[in-house]
Amino acid sequence: MTVTTPRMDAARRDRPLEGRNVLMIVENLPVPFDRRVWQECRTLKAAGANVSVICPTGRGHDSRFETIDGIEIHRHPLPFDASGPFGYIVEYTAALFHELRLAIKVWRRQRFDTIQGCNPPDLIFLVALPFKLWGCRYIFDHHDINPELYEAKFGKRGFFWKLMIWFERLTFGAADVVISTNESYRQIAIERGGKEPEDVFIVRSGPDLTKLKPLPPNQKWRNGRQFMVGYVGVMGAQEGLDLLLEGARVAVLERGEDIQFVLVGGGSALDEMRQMSTNLGLADYVTFTGRAPDNDLFEVLSTADLCVNPDRVNPMNDKSTMNKVLEYMAFSKAQVQFDVTEGRRSAQDASAYADANDPLDLADRMIALLHDPETCAQMGESGRRRIETELSWDHQVDTLISAYQRAQRKNG
Repeated sequence: MTVTTPRMDAARRDRPLEGRNVLMIVENLPVPFDRRVWQECRTLKAAGANVSVICPTGRGHDSRFETIDGIEIHRHPLPFDASGPFGYIVEYTAALFHELRLAIKVWRRQRFDTIQGCNPPDLIFLVALPFKLWGCRYIFDHHDINPELYEAKFGKRGFFWKLMIWFERLTFGAADVVISTNESYRQIAIERGGKEPEDVFIVRSGPDLTKLKPLPPNQKWRNGRQFMVGYVGVMGAQEGLDLLLEGARVAVLERGEDIQFVLVGGGSALDEMRQMSTNLGLADYVTFTGRAPDNDLFEVLSTADLCVNPDRVNPMNDKSTMNKVLEYMAFSKAQVQFDVTEGRRSAQDASAYADANDPLDLADRMIALLHDPETCAQMGESGRRRIETELSWDHQVDTLISAYQRAQRKNG
C-alpha cells in the first residue's frame, strides 16, 4: 500500500518557517517516544525551522543529549514516578528547574523565537515567561485537560483541583496561540481559557501512515483460539482495563466464547491488571505483552479480529481523543468502546458503542461483531478511509504551520 504525504512534501519544498528557531518543552514523556511531539518536531524541521527539545529521560531514551534528524534533544532526569498530589509537586518542581536550566543553555547557543509547551502539567508557561520579555512567542500544545485528569485519577475535586483550574487559566493567559487536539479542547480554550477563536488551532494526534505498517497476521497471538480481541495503550488506573477484564470474563466464562484478548502496553496498573486477570480465571485467555516493540504492536493489530477501547465515561475521557482509537482505524480494524463524545467524533461508524461503563454490554457488543465478520470488515474500511482522507498526520501539517505563522504575526 503506497502512502503519499503531499502536505509534508509541500512543507519540505516551500519551507514556510525558514529561519524560525523553536524550543519544544515536554515533561511527561521523552522524545522521540512521544509520537505526537516527535511528529510536530519533524514537521517544523521540514518546514525550515531549527528545532530543539527539552524532555525527561526514560522509556529507553536515557542520553542527556543527542541529535536525531537534525533535531537537538536535551533530556533531564526526574526524581521518581509520581503517584499522589504531593509526589507530583516534587516531580513538577524538579522538572521546572531542569527545563529552565536547559532553556537558558539553548538560548545561549541559539536564541529561539518560539517556545511550544506541551502539557501536562499546566506549568511550563513559567519557563516561557522570562523569554517572553525578550519577545519570544509561547504556543500552548494542549494534550490533556488537567482539572478533569486530576478528578479522573483521584475521584475528587477540592484544593488541588482548584489549583489545576488556576494553573490552566494562567497557561491560556500566557499563550499567544493554542494548539488543541480536538473540538472539545478547542471549546475549553475559548470558553474556559478566554482565547479568541482565531488563536486556537486544532492539530489532531493523527497517525503517521508512513510509520504504521500492517503486517501479515501472526497466529501465535491467537493462542489457538477462534477469535482475538486487541488492545493497545497505557495500563493506567483510568483506562478502564478492569471493565475490559470484567467484559472478557462475561464473554469467555459466562457466554462460552473462544476469545483470546491481547493487551499491549505498560503502565502503573499492569501488575494489578495481571493479578485481576488471574483472580477472574482469565489467565489463559488474556495475554499481557507489557511495553512491546513496534513490530509486536503492529502484529497484534494486524492479527486481531476486533479491537477495544474500554476508557471509562467521565469528563476527562469524554472530551479527549485517544490515540488507540485512531490507530485501530489506521489498521482497518472495527472497534468497540463506551460512548464518549470525542471517541464517537473520531471513529463514527468504524466503532460500536457500549452503554457507559457497562462491561456486560461491552461483552455483548464484542461478541456480536466477532460473529459478524462482514460488518467488521465494513467498519474497518470506513475507519481506514477516514484516517486517509481527514485524520492522518499529513492532514495536520498545514494547521500546525498556520499556528506558528499566527504566533509570528501577533508579535510582529
